[in-house]
Amino acid sequence: MRKNRRTLRNNYRILALDDDPIMTSTLQAYFQRSGYEVDVVNNPLEAVELVRNGHYDILLLDFLMTPICGDQVVEEIRKFNRDLYIILLTGHKSMAPPIRTIRELDIQGYYEKSDRFDQLELLVESCVKSIAQMRVIRDYQNGLAHMLDMMPQIYSLENDRSVLKSVLGIVNGIFRAKSCFLFALGEMWGDDKDRLQIVGNLDPDRIRILVEQTDFSGGLVTESGPMLLGLIRDGDGNKEGILGVEPEEPADNPRSPENVQVQMMEICIRQIGTSMRNMQLHRLVRRKNEELTRANEQLNESYAEIVNAMRSIVDERDIYTRGHSDRVSGLARAVAGQMGRDEEFVNRTGLCGLFHDIGKVGIPDEILLKPGRLTAEEYEMIKKHSEKGAKILSALSIFHEAVPIVRAHHERVDGRGYPDGLKGKQIPEEARIIAVADAFDAMTSNRHYRGSLSLETALGELEKGKGTQFDAAVVDGLMQLYRSCPMEEFVRKYMAAMPSEREEQV
Repeated sequence: MRKNRRTLRNNYRILALDDDPIMTSTLQAYFQRSGYEVDVVNNPLEAVELVRNGHYDILLLDFLMTPICGDQVVEEIRKFNRDLYIILLTGHKSMAPPIRTIRELDIQGYYEKSDRFDQLELLVESCVKSIAQMRVIRDYQNGLAHMLDMMPQIYSLENDRSVLKSVLGIVNGIFRAKSCFLFALGEMWGDDKDRLQIVGNLDPDRIRILVEQTDFSGGLVTESGPMLLGLIRDGDGNKEGILGVEPEEPADNPRSPENVQVQMMEICIRQIGTSMRNMQLHRLVRRKNEELTRANEQLNESYAEIVNAMRSIVDERDIYTRGHSDRVSGLARAVAGQMGRDEEFVNRTGLCGLFHDIGKVGIPDEILLKPGRLTAEEYEMIKKHSEKGAKILSALSIFHEAVPIVRAHHERVDGRGYPDGLKGKQIPEEARIIAVADAFDAMTSNRHYRGSLSLETALGELEKGKGTQFDAAVVDGLMQLYRSCPMEEFVRKYMAAMPSEREEQV
């Protein structure tokens, strides 16, 4: 057990900063014995540059130092690094900075120096657990993003062998596999040579023995080498093929394969199984046209699941925008209904509101989550999310009506919006409604660059923007909805927090 813990700790780097060389040497010796990789520095300014130019997971730093103190070091580091976990060391608890300062600088804790490091080690272990969880989340996000990028290849109805290679390309990219294989089942796949595709160093004869000896009735099989999974063909439990993966990471690493990789594999397997089903039906298209239609409907549903997952990832990437798409969708639907639009229009508006920010999945975290003012170049990249979202949705015919709406949700009625500079009624009405709902939710929600505005202030800003940024009829529709709905009900349905909570925030 101790060996496993040491192996895991080797994956985490600690930087110890103290102007007392004896203290940093002691910290280094202690935590290296515990299995961590530890660097030390005695100059605060040098420490800032080390963090800027290197990769560290945890910073242990003294509070009272020269030429700058620990809180100033943290303030400088937080300008370019929000992920570093920081533990402040103090000679005495009374010398620590105020709790408010610790919260503002996002310091994970402080430790009162003593001749024992037991409590400090517990703090470090707590940070390690949080870092491991964040790595899992990022692996999951990156895997879904990679899967989405590769979906057009899987669903392109190419020849069987080409698509099987594309499938293995996805598996290899998501799981960082040492090797992987896909063995297609059934007579429709042709001879044995065409049915087996391998990436890495695996013996074909060994694969055939594994396939023959493994019972896939229980789903995932992790014994006897690679993780094996049967590709489910339909509700009857028939299998399209066998997917096997040998992860690169050691089995005692918690990121492999028991949690995030298994979850990713389960999502990936549904997409692969659907695509393989589609390939089979494509061979029989002349005789089984109805079956091919059903398969395409399954593809639409599967792709919609991925798009929806991407939409959720956009919300989950930042606690300040969590639930934003759902609220925009709900408010946009309500405003469209208030304006007397028919059910089909209302549903379409709600759907586009749900997916309006899907393109942000392609925006890097350092830009999307930046706490300060964006540069001109960064803002231009943010502005591309409406085009990226339209491109994602255009990959499937079921969303063809949503494409121009999602693309235009940042246009302005005075023609000064983006990406196309549309003006007035050139902008789809659904997009004009979503623009108002989007602005209202953004103003009344906390963001990492500012606090939320009050309900009255937000409505006043919408009034000011009538005829320039916003469609006047849409703003009037929102105002009518607000007046016709009790305050408590309006807040509960269309806002991120109740009034009492908002008054505290403001």
